[in-house]
Amino acid sequence: MLTKEEIAGFAKELVAAERNVEPIEPLTARADITIEDAYQIQLEIIRVKKADGEIEVGKKIGLTSKRMQKAFDVDMPDYGHIMDIMMVDEGTPIQLSELIQPKIEAEIGFLLDDDLVGPGITALDVLDSTAGVMPTFEVIDSRIKDWKIKIQDSISDNASIGRVVAGGMLTDILGLDLRTIGIVVRKNGDIVETAAGAEVLGNPAQSVAWLANKLSDYGVYLNAGDLIISGSVISPIVVGEGDVIHAEFGGGMGGVVAYFK
Repeated sequence: MLTKEEIAGFAKELVAAERNVEPIEPLTARADITIEDAYQIQLEIIRVKKADGEIEVGKKIGLTSKRMQKAFDVDMPDYGHIMDIMMVDEGTPIQLSELIQPKIEAEIGFLLDDDLVGPGITALDVLDSTAGVMPTFEVIDSRIKDWKIKIQDSISDNASIGRVVAGGMLTDILGLDLRTIGIVVRKNGDIVETAAGAEVLGNPAQSVAWLANKLSDYGVYLNAGDLIISGSVISPIVVGEGDVIHAEFGGGMGGVVAYFK
């Protein structure tokens, strides 16, 4: 286990890396970091961000597909915090100069209209507490050099979140089968990925339930008004200047577009 001083030191490094747009060497190459240590580093980062005036608006869930878990040799998801400065209005270009090594993922976003307090939360509880779902992009961005990360590096780095673009359409969850919603992703007009909601722990609502229960370990809960992005249905797509990424979601959910400048 890391000391409080080591946790604070790594958190300070990661905050500086994000703000200076300068990657750092992997934390796991420099210390024996447990999963618990990594979450403590993440919480310290969020404490610093809030002290500096940033506002938390939701949570992200990562490593929800079998292929991504296999890539990191883990059998569970991870999570991070969405801050207000990470949100980008649809149609507003995402500034690559503010990011280090971005990739984009398509996800189903949940807007909560009731608190979710674990443990014991089920997928049905999630559906009952959801105002609606929306098509969402997460731009992931590691502050660790060359994406040479282990799961502990990613968790420490706020689960590698960079930016979030939420589609403007909120769809009532009543009558939707989130498992069978199809997603088609285009890069500069060409189809590059297709998937379905079941890629996310079998059901995106199950992913949100996992998060609510996991957060209860730290005395943290999901609140009404939170945006929860439930995990990527696709493999991350590398993006560069001038790229336009469009995702169309089935079930009448509509689409979302991200522009990179």
